[in-house]
Amino acid sequence: MSRLHRRKFLRGALGAAGAAATFHISGTKVGARILGANERFNVAIVGVGGRGRGHLGSFRQMQNVDVTWLVDADRRRISHADVPNAKGTTDLREALDDRNLDAISVASPNHWHSHSVILSAQAGKHCYVEKPASHDIYEGRVALAAAEKYGVIVQHGTQQRSSQGRADMIKAIQSGRYGKLAVSHGFCCKPRNGIGHRPIESPPDWLDWKQWCGPAVIDHYHGNFVHYNWHWFWVTGNGDLNNQGTHELDVAYWALEPGLTAPIRAMAIGGRFVWDDQGETPNTMFAIAEYPNGQKVFFNVRNVNYDGYPREVKNDFYFEDGGKILGNTYVSPSGERQPVRGERAEITPGGTFGSFVAACRANDPSMVNGDMKVAHYSCLLGHVMNNSYRIGKKVPFNAKAGRFGDDALAYEEFMKVHEIMRDGVGVPEDRAEYIVGPWLTFNPETEQFIGEHADEANQLLRDPRVPEFDIPSPENV
Repeated sequence: MSRLHRRKFLRGALGAAGAAATFHISGTKVGARILGANERFNVAIVGVGGRGRGHLGSFRQMQNVDVTWLVDADRRRISHADVPNAKGTTDLREALDDRNLDAISVASPNHWHSHSVILSAQAGKHCYVEKPASHDIYEGRVALAAAEKYGVIVQHGTQQRSSQGRADMIKAIQSGRYGKLAVSHGFCCKPRNGIGHRPIESPPDWLDWKQWCGPAVIDHYHGNFVHYNWHWFWVTGNGDLNNQGTHELDVAYWALEPGLTAPIRAMAIGGRFVWDDQGETPNTMFAIAEYPNGQKVFFNVRNVNYDGYPREVKNDFYFEDGGKILGNTYVSPSGERQPVRGERAEITPGGTFGSFVAACRANDPSMVNGDMKVAHYSCLLGHVMNNSYRIGKKVPFNAKAGRFGDDALAYEEFMKVHEIMRDGVGVPEDRAEYIVGPWLTFNPETEQFIGEHADEANQLLRDPRVPEFDIPSPENV
């Protein structure tokens, strides 16, 4: 199949409204160009909002890099971005048809992330994709298959993967210098506010509502979708666990024994407290996941606020002998404290975007700081936790809600969350409710839930999708 014919096939498969597109492209793959240091590297920014403007600013500062396309369903953002000579569109597929485009940089809502990776790979374009790289487990697997099949560069927007200091710390943890890691603990505890209620109404004329929804099955518009508050609805977002929390969740996963993929079981407890609003995702959560080697990941989400509220966006690490790393300090089992001594790790220099461009110019996936495989598994961890919460049951808000067997550390960490919500926020015991998710058993090989609650949990592996924006199986991508 010729390159031109392939492009026509792609547009034809995707372009007809309501068509059940498969996105499967047969024949040889579209190869990405290998560029010299002095050749122009052409990028499309997909989503020109707050984070997208950060992408835009970073690329515009680079030598021999041009932003040639702006893609956003909000037409106002395209006109306000003021990028000379850049073309604008509400439809990503139009930009991908440009034979001179080398890469896309995606800062659209979560439900578009994997879809963008798949489309860019099929078009032979590299892709920087914001976190989380997937909105559900299945589409993450398809995106990984697409990246591997078409050989393009995909880099996940978890900036700590491009931090030399963080990479050195992780290497030291994995070296065994501090003993065997038992629990890798991430925190996303930052103040946010409720979003109130917005009425159902017609989409504004400046918004291409069809392109904004894309694959998401949404039968109405309200102002809390556009912009940013889409994070707090399951159809478009993943809550703060896989929003800000993706950064800390990725570090927590990174610190585990190399080679681990998915957890074998997980559970979550939390709620959306205080705010009587339209949002669905929890503003408070404590979650646990366990891996086949016995290592665990704990994760805290707290998004409320009050005077003296403890803000924690960080990672801690607990070792089997009782030692721990808190921030950048190692605390020995006897209580002695010393700075963590990192071990020089190999990463591609240049920061988040510089390393991406360097890998693209070389067309070398091994240079990526956080590729689609890493992205799939760190995002999957959050999805499994969220899925437990989503099928959970309501119980009274009190200390008895958290039952963790003989895991004393889990109970201790849960009680820290509970006491902050009870004493700081003022959630009344026995007059409010937690949602307690069940322990879900997960098969890392099939990436499906098994055992008790499996039928219900497996319904959340794959979101319903609009036929025009459907995706193939991993085997047929």
